[in-house]
Amino acid sequence: MAVTLCQVMGFVLGLLGLGGLIAATGMDMWSTEDLYDNPVTSVYSYAGLWRSCVRQSSGFTECRPYFTILGLPGLFQGVRALMIVGIVLGAIGVLIAIFALKCLRMGNMEDRVKATMTLTSGVMFVIAGICGIAGVSIFANLIVTNFALTSYTSAGLGMVGSGLVGSPLTPRYTFGSALFVGWVGGGVLFVGGVMLCLACRGLMPEKHYEGTAYKPATQSAIYRSEGYPKTYNSSYKAQSMDGRPSNQKFDYV
Repeated sequence: MAVTLCQVMGFVLGLLGLGGLIAATGMDMWSTEDLYDNPVTSVYSYAGLWRSCVRQSSGFTECRPYFTILGLPGLFQGVRALMIVGIVLGAIGVLIAIFALKCLRMGNMEDRVKATMTLTSGVMFVIAGICGIAGVSIFANLIVTNFALTSYTSAGLGMVGSGLVGSPLTPRYTFGSALFVGWVGGGVLFVGGVMLCLACRGLMPEKHYEGTAYKPATQSAIYRSEGYPKTYNSSYKAQSMDGRPSNQKFDYV
């Protein structure tokens, strides 16, 4: 019962974690504009993995997708790749975990096969959770680096170009809600994978070795050898060619 509960809980957590990764990947608020000490409040901008949006105070929102791939930073593309890999591995793990549930009977599937499938789905969940957490953490590191650079230049220590960079009008971006959804989803997916790996050990059938008990012979045991009485004649009478008995005798020594 405990093994089945652990397996079902791991499957449910993996399913919820996969949903969190999908939601985080599709959300636009990976980085949101920091309105602290920002004199311009009529325009609010935020960006995601696939497009950037601008929302005005009137409620009108305009989003523009990224029309280029090669023009994006390498780390940004790496975050995309990690999230997609995490989603694909999580989806495959969910499909395998469905057929590996102990409470479902699929034909004549043995418990050993289900244990192997449970372990496989658990490992996929763990890798998918690590990919999701790594992708979100890399993007958060980019935000922290840009935020620190913008704060450093806004103090008047680095005027660049037309003066927008390093001026109070330079927008600073902070963590968006999608980052927290991705962290939670990756963590839940990781925990679900660990629970499935633990349930795999309980699903393995125990090995029983069948043997025969050895009983030593007692002193009262009597061993008898069966023999057939043999009588030997001192002579043997041969038969003639026509089948009649002959008086000729052969002595055997």
